[in-house]
Amino acid sequence: MDRLRDIRHAVTRHARDGLTATALPRVSVLRTPRTIEPHGGVLEPAFILVVGGAKTTTLNGETYTYGAGHYFINSVDLPVIGGIATADADDPYMAVTLRLDPDKIASLLLDAGLPRGDSGTRPASAFGVGQATPALLDAVARLLALLDQPADLAALGAGTEREVLWRLLTGPQGAAVRQIGIADSRLAHITRATRWIRDHYHQPLRIPDLAATAAMSSASLHRHFLALTSMTPLEYQKQLRLNEAHTRLLNGNHHIAEVGFAVGYTSPSQFSREYRRMFGTTPSQATQHATPRQLQG
Repeated sequence: MDRLRDIRHAVTRHARDGLTATALPRVSVLRTPRTIEPHGGVLEPAFILVVGGAKTTTLNGETYTYGAGHYFINSVDLPVIGGIATADADDPYMAVTLRLDPDKIASLLLDAGLPRGDSGTRPASAFGVGQATPALLDAVARLLALLDQPADLAALGAGTEREVLWRLLTGPQGAAVRQIGIADSRLAHITRATRWIRDHYHQPLRIPDLAATAAMSSASLHRHFLALTSMTPLEYQKQLRLNEAHTRLLNGNHHIAEVGFAVGYTSPSQFSREYRRMFGTTPSQATQHATPRQLQG
């Protein structure tokens, strides 16, 4: 736990209020003394270590809660509902985010002599939660300590980041991390599909066309998409649409029918019904809430 304390001190030194980029290229730190109501967003591939307070993430109806010493990994873009459940001035919510670089993971797999192809088994879920081991905490603490030593950072930053990745690869969520570094893995194919849906979420979705984009059969796309993301492509698109609508309503667009049409709904009643089912409130009620702070981590 001493290393967790060291990480907390490093985040306190280097984080402004909210998400803060650091001199380490893929590392951000987050500190906020306020709780945040759950709101929709998209998690991009990353390792996020919570070191203070508590966070909730809801993925396709299943809610995960994690506090200091827990981490989560996602290996593909995922539409989620997330919020800060516990935070105050004495115990702010704090987290460290490391964006997962496919090239660095691939290099590590090669140098370690680990298999670089799919095993043929069911792919690991793209989202996983774990308890940080002492070795992982030690590597993260030393990575953040480099922020106070610019000369050391230039010489040791890449190597220390590599150690963090190794601890993740050899940990309970290693299968998900490993797939990121495999160029032609099932994850890579599904990533093409998720990115197409993100770019065209407001358009009608035809599964045969999406399967062609992913270079998979429709049956294989459905099976592996569900295994990785816990949802079908159509469910994924719906959550993207509703998350975007939620953001627009909270940001001041009170024209509910206009928002529904903008995100791809042709029926206002269907939009209101599905919005309420996902967020537990109607679109008109959502417009009465203050704008949320969008935080990643």
